[in-house]
Amino acid sequence: GGSLTKLAYYSTVQHKVARVRSFDHSGKDIENEPLYEISVQEEITARLHFIKFENTYIETCLDFIKDHLVNTETKVIKATGGGAYKFKDLIEKKLGLKVDKEDVMTCLIKGCNFVLRNIPHEVFAYQKDSDTEFRFQTNHPNIFPYLLVNIGSGVSIVKVETEDKFEWIGGSSIGGGTFWGLGALLTKTKKFDELLQLASKGQHTNVDMLVKDVYGGAYQTLGLSGNLIASSFGKSTTADKEFSKEDMAKSLLHMISNDIGQLACLYAKLHNLDKIYFGGFFIRGHPVTMRTITYSINFFSKGEVQALFLRHEGYLGAIGAFLKGAEQDNPNQYSWGENYAGSSGLMSTSPDVYPMQRTRSGTFDMLEMDRLERPLVNLPLLKDPSTYIPDTVDLTDDAMARKYWLTCFEEALDGVAKRAAASQPESTDALERAEKFRQKYWNKLQTLRQQPFAYGTLTVRSLLDTREHCLNEFNFPDPYSKVKQKENGIALKCFQSVIESLDSLGWEERQFALVKGLLAGNVFDWGAKAVSDVLDSEPQFGFEEAKSKLQERPWLEDSYSQWLERLKDGPPHKCALIFADNSGIDIILGVFPFVRELLSRGTEVILACNSGPALNDITYSESLIVTERIAAMDPVIQSALREEKLLLVQTGSSSPCLDLSRLDKGLAVLVRERKTDLVIIEGMGRAIHTNYYAALKCESLKLAVIKNSWLADRLGGKIFSVIFKYEVPCK
Repeated sequence: GGSLTKLAYYSTVQHKVARVRSFDHSGKDIENEPLYEISVQEEITARLHFIKFENTYIETCLDFIKDHLVNTETKVIKATGGGAYKFKDLIEKKLGLKVDKEDVMTCLIKGCNFVLRNIPHEVFAYQKDSDTEFRFQTNHPNIFPYLLVNIGSGVSIVKVETEDKFEWIGGSSIGGGTFWGLGALLTKTKKFDELLQLASKGQHTNVDMLVKDVYGGAYQTLGLSGNLIASSFGKSTTADKEFSKEDMAKSLLHMISNDIGQLACLYAKLHNLDKIYFGGFFIRGHPVTMRTITYSINFFSKGEVQALFLRHEGYLGAIGAFLKGAEQDNPNQYSWGENYAGSSGLMSTSPDVYPMQRTRSGTFDMLEMDRLERPLVNLPLLKDPSTYIPDTVDLTDDAMARKYWLTCFEEALDGVAKRAAASQPESTDALERAEKFRQKYWNKLQTLRQQPFAYGTLTVRSLLDTREHCLNEFNFPDPYSKVKQKENGIALKCFQSVIESLDSLGWEERQFALVKGLLAGNVFDWGAKAVSDVLDSEPQFGFEEAKSKLQERPWLEDSYSQWLERLKDGPPHKCALIFADNSGIDIILGVFPFVRELLSRGTEVILACNSGPALNDITYSESLIVTERIAAMDPVIQSALREEKLLLVQTGSSSPCLDLSRLDKGLAVLVRERKTDLVIIEGMGRAIHTNYYAALKCESLKLAVIKNSWLADRLGGKIFSVIFKYEVPCK
């Protein structure tokens, strides 16, 4: 590009992963043996890296490529942008590679489609006067069609209809270069950033003629406000005085932004498009240009169209050029997820908020994307995927909640680092790695205090996920694996007696006991400090003790009576999808008896567990072993497995929370095939921090025990208050 070089490259990353597998117990006394063995294995995953360098450090950038990325098989390097011509000879000479130039616009669109599809909080609207400057948008499942307005030296307006179908529909020679060029002539300031700095301090009304300067107030007949610009630089024709550089820069910025905004609106109307994304060096995260473009679009569209910006806008060309080069590997067939541990996040560019930390090499911004093993899609039962927002509280917006949760995660950090180190007693460098993890996550939390919007909307889910990413980065794939193994073993020994006691109850009494068991099981959550303190200090704390902790009815959210009526009077559900939460007592003594009751009613069950570890949540591979053991004890479960009426699937997630718009494709297919008509979401992470307000097309149960006193207080209850939410969609 004109001032920055953006580099995209692919690497394979060796990660440690915790694997569980059943012991071969043939002929052995298994009474005191662990339930299964845990081994840590190396797994190779694919990662995309994106780095920015300033062009003044182009030599450093090329050294980096030469030292780390070029091997004997590399013959060609893909390049796009003005610099692909400007630096072509230097690149070829220094790297000994042929530069293969790609079309700028094709790369830009390819890159744009990629980030819109793979980064949930990629798009934001800019709000000048709110507590948080950036308001992130939920990605619509269908990203097309949209208008891309690229403001470089001039303006290009492109209509994008599909992955490969786009057309240039218009543009203007009055763009970023005009602002820069005229600005330089007016202010004698040659640098673009300095020009913007001047504009941010200026007062355009000193230079511009307003409607009230012409008419003495508002022009009522046409509905024009008195403060509207009637003529850019209009006062310079009559005023006999010098104007300040700041005021002239501000007036110029308004003039060009308003022109571009009106043009974009007219094209959007002409082509019936409601999504307009702005990019190019004129935007590049500068609050002052985003503000003027936002105002202009809002004014000319009468609030019907929103100006939208992209978090990774500066990378679009590089991503596109990379995708062009990697077409034989077809990166688009996979889903990708941002690795929060390795990405620097979006910085506010107001220098007083957060001085840009740049190393001497000129790199100052990084993005990493990990390839996910399986493609992710929407849950087919979401009522409206385009308006679904997984998270219950937006911490970017809610300053009080943000302060509480950031402090909460800071206070828990030492304990998490200790548990991570303790989970690998045989490792000589576990303590050192745990300390590196602690420092990295601590730094992320400090960044988020200053810049809550760094990775999109800040939520409890994103804080939890960032922590998991940082643990993985330092090879702690599953710090709770031994805890889960032990708790699963203990709970299995109690399974039969719990079933016997349930079977001895009358029907109505049993329904309540099953729900109470589900809720009591949900207490066993190592992610909640109130619980982990109890579990650490009282090893004998068990299922019955957990039941006694639960709030008595009426619960904080209580639609149990409606649920009971539905079971009494309605036909059995065809198929229930259950999102499981914790290992041990939760899954074995809470969820499985409930599953067994549904099966006995003639309802098929899909039991969905995390693909990868998070806290003490049960993983898919652990659930297979647990289910096999339960089936050996229980004929109902055994025959349901054999007849495929009980199906175990993975969610595609490795998070303690649940995003129903990013689920394993296989799970979505099964949900459709089995005509699922009941969804059960249990646990604080999946049913309260996320999905509390999620609207589904079918009946749903959301149940959890609130194990955090601040959250309980926020919801109007006390610690161990119960949420039992039975929802039926409106016909």
